[in-house]
Amino acid sequence: MSFGTQDDSDEVMNEINMTPLVDVMLVLLIIFIITVPVMKDSVNIDLPRASNEPELIKPETINLSISADGQYHWNKESVSDDELARRLHAEGGKENQPDLHIRGDKDVRYERVAQAMAAAQKAGVRKIGFVTDPAP
Repeated sequence: MSFGTQDDSDEVMNEINMTPLVDVMLVLLIIFIITVPVMKDSVNIDLPRASNEPELIKPETINLSISADGQYHWNKESVSDDELARRLHAEGGKENQPDLHIRGDKDVRYERVAQAMAAAQKAGVRKIGFVTDPAP
């Protein structure tokens, strides 16, 4: 009983099977056809250089407190509305502007806080922050 055909011979096959090689080459060709246009259509831009050195000059901080009666305090010094506007204009004109931290009493009218923010904006102060106490 024979499992092969009569045409089969017991000789060793000495030819390279080209089918798998052609399949691999076609896949690589398709990959290159897809990726080459993507690489050529890139836009050349000059990206800025960044350094990760810490800033040597720390900005000054101004604490503007508003008490419950609506009085302004510039770094614990009581100031009037006109004096506040004058000091804000002086700080807003500086090259390296200080940080303005607004501390408003919880019983103060919001109108006084809004007036201080409007005066700071009008003076050109760019760095404004609000200070609150954490909840217990």
